Amino acid sequence: MNHWIIAPVILPAVLAPLLVLVARHSLSLQRALSLPGVVALLAIAVALVVGASDGDTEVYEVGNWPAPFGIVLVLDRLSALMVLLTAILALAVLAYAVLTGWDSRGRNFHPLYQFQLMGICGAFMTGDIFNLFVFFEVLLIASYGLMVHGGGPMRLRAGVQYVVINLAGSTLFLFALGTLYGVTGTLNMADMAMRVRELPAGDEALLRAGGLMLLVVFAIKGALVPIHFWLPGTYANAPAPVAALFAIMTKVGAYAILRVYTLVFGGEAGTTAWLAADWLLPASILTLILGMLGVLGSRNLMRMIAFATIGSVGTLQIALALFTPEATVAALYYLIHSTFSTAALFLVADLILERRGGDGGELRAAPSIPYSGLIAALFFTAAIGMTGMPPLSGFIGKLMVLGSAQDSAQMPLIWTSILATSLIAIVGFARAGSTLFWKAAAVDGAAASSAIDYGPPPPIAGPAVVTAILLAAMVLLAVFAGPVTGYLEATAAQLYDPSGYIDAVLGLR
Repeated sequence: MNHWIIAPVILPAVLAPLLVLVARHSLSLQRALSLPGVVALLAIAVALVVGASDGDTEVYEVGNWPAPFGIVLVLDRLSALMVLLTAILALAVLAYAVLTGWDSRGRNFHPLYQFQLMGICGAFMTGDIFNLFVFFEVLLIASYGLMVHGGGPMRLRAGVQYVVINLAGSTLFLFALGTLYGVTGTLNMADMAMRVRELPAGDEALLRAGGLMLLVVFAIKGALVPIHFWLPGTYANAPAPVAALFAIMTKVGAYAILRVYTLVFGGEAGTTAWLAADWLLPASILTLILGMLGVLGSRNLMRMIAFATIGSVGTLQIALALFTPEATVAALYYLIHSTFSTAALFLVADLILERRGGDGGELRAAPSIPYSGLIAALFFTAAIGMTGMPPLSGFIGKLMVLGSAQDSAQMPLIWTSILATSLIAIVGFARAGSTLFWKAAAVDGAAASSAIDYGPPPPIAGPAVVTAILLAAMVLLAVFAGPVTGYLEATAAQLYDPSGYIDAVLGLR
């Protein structure tokens, strides 16, 4: 077995308690352990992507117990890609939190951060639906601690709402697992895929019920309408670096949908084949529309970016809902882009809020902030990425989604929704940018002449460089769209031919 497969889970799982037990009284020591740990995670993720690029699916049997009886972690192109994306984002966000001092505004930031990475990487690597539930719970606990980092009544209120909604989702997850186990007798995804093909006709109703309950759970994690309402308050009130890390959280729900509904409920699942398609597409279109309308209607910067996150989720899920290899390539490309663009926007928002004297991010004209020219450039670049304007990767991603929908019966509705909401997003971000920066000189004469004293500006060099790196990632994604798309095409081919995955997991049984 390749023992490096379990390293993305084990490394943060070991670091987190070590940070609590050994370094809890020294922030410098916590940083000295946490940052190299995430760098090591990134190096391991790169090695795993290189190893998975040959097309072979590798399995790690925990405790040497074979599937379906033991816990297995599975490395294929998709899981390796998601772990690499997580590691890149985690390193950028952690560096930003250290450079701005966000990690010093509350207790146990670094241990919670490592537990968060453990849950995210575990969710991407597991080959068992029950352990997917376990890693979801690790995510929930760690993300709640990060959500309320720094304190404050608004943050605590939003955190409670976030936990309640996700606990309800976890309860439904258990019901779904019980139903699926009762029907198939297994929770290993590869084994379940085999048993679904041989299921008696009398059990299909229960199988469909379990599959649809799972879809609702994944829709909660992915913030799909009508169960998206937890996200705006959570992301808008979370510390900005935490909200930037949460850019990968909605992708966990999208990943789970893609993994389960191509492997277990794929083309060979009989009458339950592509079970999610009929429900997912209309929900995704509504998510896109409501998210971008929220961008246009928001009067708060963080809340506007939160709604933009919902809109990007809708675009991503539209492509996933088509369940074709071409659409999946578009979805994965847009997934990578939207992760970087969302995270960059939240970090830019933090640069703005830290220099506006704690006004809560209200979109209103105010005297210019320090370094306004640099921050304005970062904001408009990130906004171009989020709205899908050329020349950044968002434009290519949306073109790919539109192209993949050409043969769909819902093509007119999909094209209209994406193009119209793109225009709405452009208007919303242009209005916000002009209010924050261009109207700064247009405030009334008294306010303009007596420049508001915002106090000594926080250092900007390091945080601006980290933010610029995330923006540069979108540029590189556009420049190297050909090689990236080639990898994603191989990933989609592997997903829609699950025999290799099943043989790798169950071959030794």
